[in-house]
Amino acid sequence: MISELDVKSREIALSNLTEWSYEEDKKGIRRIIKFDNFVSAFGFMSKVAILAEKADHHPEWFNVYSTVDILLTTHDADGLSQRDIDLATQIDALL
Repeated sequence: MISELDVKSREIALSNLTEWSYEEDKKGIRRIIKFDNFVSAFGFMSKVAILAEKADHHPEWFNVYSTVDILLTTHDADGLSQRDIDLATQIDALL
């Protein structure tokens, strides 16, 4: 079973993910990334899709032209889990 991070663990994890913000109502972390154009945004999303598939952990995301809006939450944990932190770290490494 996947566990939701407690407040202290969440704060420690997010101290290393400075571009991500915790959203209480969504029980997850969000990052909005602007690219130069649609092709760059879509290429990035393709790379994230491969990471997500390998991790069997898929983001909620939204794309309009050059902007990608990513929300990571773990539905099985009903909140933020280490799986979200790990995927966010891998996403940041792509940038």
